[in-house]
This record gives sequence, structure tokens and C-alpha cells, in this order.
Amino acid sequence: MNASAQAPANAAAETGLYEFDRERVPESKVLGPGYFAGAFAGEHVAATEFVIGVTFVNWGAAVEDIFLGLVVGNLLAVLTWTLVCAPIAVSTRLTLYWYLTKIGGPRFASLYNILNAAAFTVLSGCMITVSASAVRIPFGIPAQVDWYPTDLRFVLVVLGVGAVVVTLAVLGFKKLATFATVCAPWMFLMFIAGALVSLPKLYAAAGADGFFEMARQVVWTGKTPDGSEPMGFWKVAAFAWICNLAMHGALSDMALFRYARKASYGLFSIFGMFLGHYLAWICAGLMGVGAGLLMNRPLADLDSGEVGYQALGWAGALAVVIAGWTTSNPTLYRVGLALQSATPNWSRVKVTLAAGVVTTIIACFPFVFAGLLDFVGIYGLLLTPVGAIVLTEHWIFPRLGLRRYWAAAKGMRLNRAALLSWVLSIALALALERTGALHLFYLFLPVYAFAAGSYILLARAMGAALPRGSHESRVESHESQRPAAHDPRPATASPTTWFSGAAAAAALGVCLWLAVGVAASSASEYDAALESFKSSLAVPTLAYFIAGTVFFMRRAAAR
Repeated sequence: MNASAQAPANAAAETGLYEFDRERVPESKVLGPGYFAGAFAGEHVAATEFVIGVTFVNWGAAVEDIFLGLVVGNLLAVLTWTLVCAPIAVSTRLTLYWYLTKIGGPRFASLYNILNAAAFTVLSGCMITVSASAVRIPFGIPAQVDWYPTDLRFVLVVLGVGAVVVTLAVLGFKKLATFATVCAPWMFLMFIAGALVSLPKLYAAAGADGFFEMARQVVWTGKTPDGSEPMGFWKVAAFAWICNLAMHGALSDMALFRYARKASYGLFSIFGMFLGHYLAWICAGLMGVGAGLLMNRPLADLDSGEVGYQALGWAGALAVVIAGWTTSNPTLYRVGLALQSATPNWSRVKVTLAAGVVTTIIACFPFVFAGLLDFVGIYGLLLTPVGAIVLTEHWIFPRLGLRRYWAAAKGMRLNRAALLSWVLSIALALALERTGALHLFYLFLPVYAFAAGSYILLARAMGAALPRGSHESRVESHESQRPAAHDPRPATASPTTWFSGAAAAAALGVCLWLAVGVAASSASEYDAALESFKSSLAVPTLAYFIAGTVFFMRRAAAR
């Protein structure tokens, strides 16, 4: 690490906020599986689930496509994290943003990291907007559905929510993971509870007894509101796979997995994909349609805060707020890491604060919320070719007689082969999508393969080939030999830990029991049962957060 980078690193280290932004994470700082299970569950049982779950309804997905297509797509996403992203992260112990300086040179890394940071800034801003959609309710602020804010009070709410998000992002990965771990069980249960209390209204509207028959008639009908072509099985599966393409296929989650003790921790993404991108999407669809029926309004007129509030009362509004936080926090954390190469004399703390200001300003404009899904697909395709380039140089080059980090060895500040491959891949994606040859959701595989193949050819032509008879060292300077890490022996839990854990679990059980009571109510009792449920849910919710915070903090301290 150079002198200019050392100063901010030392300053951050003194405050306990240093995150090894420009160097390998030492083995003494790697984390166990609980952090990753909690981080994925917290980030992916989140604000976007309210949006996407309802969008599947509007896209005309059929019930069979939802329940089966999401299994296929989410499984492919888990495998991509496990087989592609996590192994490279554990091998290098670097963020993608800093590893790119070895492969593409500092100019290439700066260009990519600025684009990456801009994309994640918009995404984080969208999540702050979602949180604000719930906070606005007690202040009587109308739903913000235009591209600009129509109420000054909404802007003030966004500024308040943004301040919390930025503070948590500054604290770093371990604090983010702990926060997400506490929130995730309760948030997941809120999706389940919201779906359960919506069932009587949905059954009454469908006039059907069986769940799938009801869902086929009033939720996932296979028909779009405007009569356009509905979403089919393969589009559902493809969307579930590419929804987090920037994180797994484009390797942005190297920032998280560089802390993983083992590459197999990529499997913990299953907590995010199947609790969030499967069950939560399904529950959000049921909850959204139920809220529309309760208010006698179309889904397009309801924001996430309104959906949560109609189904769950103030607990639902709180769920939307926390869901926005647990998504925007790690996203903004990635922004701070990505901008390191473009701001070599700034600490991660300072960069994250600056990015947080921009993010919060963006969040004041609800247009980022309205165009979320299109944005997710586009920015994923912009970033994905770079993930293919990194994967190719890291794994494939040594097997083809090509030298890893050849551009750095030649003193190149810009790897022209990587830049040209990136540009050509984006051009291919645009051509395939604009001509109608392939739908946006299907572009991942051909573009990824093209980026890898073109980079191999261009790098060979520009001097990446090793001299005949020579062999590349298997271990580079930043991948020094080290003994295999072993999981520490689990610490013995104290009585306080056991008691707080049992109390947290009991509080969640009460939340679920209250929701089941509404789901079992008769048509004549439903309205009264729902109102009673909304008012009663606050008590076990408060009990959970008190007991859950004590439990997770004491368990983390013991480890």
C-alpha cells in the first residue's frame, strides 16, 4: 500500500472503522458463517421484495411460473455466488474494486469503479425512498408517485432516513451484518404474516377454496392489466437469476466474501434467495393484492409503505423502513469501497459520507423507485462483462499459457484489451436487446461468454502470452501461502444469551400466532380481527427487538 493510501488507512484504523480497503483482509479478521447468513437474509429480505413481488402480479405471471420458475432462477443465483464470486474473493481477500487495479490497471479500475459507484448510489437511493414511503404515513404525507417530490415534508423524511443509512454504512461490514442479522428473522416473519392476514380477503374475492385456485384467479392470473404478453416460466427464472447479477456474476460481492473463512460460504446466499427472492416475493404479491382489495384501489396507486401499513399496521410500516435500511446500507457500503481507487487520498469513511449525501439527494426524487426493475437489468449488464474479464484472467489464463496480471507487469495504466472487450460486450448486449433478438433477461449468458472469449483473444494479441517453456507462478504476491483456516470452537452460551434467544423466538411465535388467528377468521369477523391484529402486533415486535438485539450482540461478543 502506497504512502498516500496509508494515511487514511491509519486514521480509520484508529477509530476502528478500517475495512482493509486497499489490501488483503488478514486471516485474523475473517468471519464465520453466521455473519454471511445474516447479511444475505437482511439484504435480500428487504425493500425491493415489496416492489418486485407486486410487479410479478402486474407482469401477468401465472401461479405455476412463480412457484417453479423462482426455484430454478434462485438456485442458479446461489450457484453463481458459490462457484464464481466467493472462490475468487477468498483467494484474493480483496475487493473487486481494488483487484481490478491488478488486472485492468488503475485507469480501467477508476473508470469501472466510478460507474459501479454511480449505479449503486442510485440503487441505494431507491431503497431510502422505499423506507421514506413508510415513514411518511404518520405525518399524513401523500404517496409520492411523480418523478419529483410534491411535498416538502417528504424531503425532510428522506433526509432523516438517509442520515441513518449513511451512519450504518460508515460503521463497516461487521456492524452491517450484525444489524441485518437482528432484523432478518422479524422482517421475514412480517412477509409471512402479511400474506396470512390477506388470505381471507383474497379467498372472498376469488370465491375459491383451494390456495392455488385462489391465487390463479386473483393474484398470479397469467394476464397483464394492459393486455400485453404475460411473463412466462423462463422469464421468471431468468429474472430471479439476473436480479443480483451485479453482485454475483459481476463480482461486486467480493467486498463481502473477502471476509469469508471458506469459499463454501457462498452457499449462505440461499438465505437471501429462498427466504427473500422466493418466499418474500410470493408473500409480497399476496399482500399487495390484498391491500388493493382492502382499499379498493389498483396496485399501481399503492407504494410499499401503504401496502405494509394496510396489511400489518404500524409494524408493516416499520418493516418497510427496516427493509429499506438493510438493503441500502450494504449497497452504500459498496459505493464507498468502489470509489477508493478514484479517491486514493480519502478514507472509506470520508468517501462513504460524500456518497451518502449524493444518495440521499437522489432519494428525494421518487422516479428512481418507479424505474427500479429496468434499472436493475441495465446496470447489471453494464457491469457484468467486467466480472467475466476478472474470472477469465484469474482462473482461465494460467490454463491457457497466458500470464495473470500481465498488464501490471508491463506497467500499463490501462489494459486496452479489457477496455475493448468491455465496450464490445456492451455493444453486443445493446444490439441483441434493441433488435429484439433476445429479451433483456436472457442476455447474461451470451454477453458473459463473449466478454470472456474476446478478452482471451485480445489479451493474447496484446502481449499476455508467456514465453514458450515458461510457467506462471501459482501464487502471486497478494495471494501468499498461508495455513488453512479452521472454524473456532463454538463458545459456550451464557444463561443471558439462552434466555434472550428464547424470548426472541417466543416473540416471533406470538407474531405468527396473531396472524394465523386473522387468517382463520370468518368473513363477518375479518375486519375486526385485522384491526385487533394490527394494534396487538406492536407488543411482540418490541419484545423481539429488545431480546433479539441482546441475543445477537452477546453471541457475537462470545465469538
